[in-house]
Amino acid sequence: MRISVERAGDNLRVRMRLDVNRRRWLITRISLWILAIVGILVGLWGVLAPGPFYRSMPGLGLNWVAMDGPYNHHLVADTGAFFLAVGAMTAAALFYGDSLLARVAGGGWVVFGVPHAIYHLTHRPDGMSTGNYVLEIFAAILPPLLGLVAALAAPRERAQLRDPAPMTFRLPGRRNR
Repeated sequence: MRISVERAGDNLRVRMRLDVNRRRWLITRISLWILAIVGILVGLWGVLAPGPFYRSMPGLGLNWVAMDGPYNHHLVADTGAFFLAVGAMTAAALFYGDSLLARVAGGGWVVFGVPHAIYHLTHRPDGMSTGNYVLEIFAAILPPLLGLVAALAAPRERAQLRDPAPMTFRLPGRRNR
């Protein structure tokens, strides 16, 4: 921790700054932001509209989920709930700016994403074009990869990103004018 003292009129201002690697935090936060947005958006879509989610996931005219088997409302809604939960956990890690929470959130995406990516790598739906399959594989590999980046880039020491607020002390024997 670095402490700086500066004069502010008749007062002293004391500021503390944490000695953390800001570049690592930037990489961690960017990874977590992408994962939180994906988790929350995909999760809300799956929970609130499982039928359209099944028919048109990931959107833009593509239909990866529908190509992979018959519709199951329970399975689609549970998948949406899972994405929403992991997205909320990731958003909490961002909100609190804590390196331990960042590693836990990143690890959660790795634990979910690796088996998910393996499934998609080994199960190409009938009738899916090569270009569509490549996009699907990229989309399946990206979350665990970003989770791994967040978990590895987060500082090892348990530190929050936010610096404490500066404190101002009135010097004895001085009057405010």
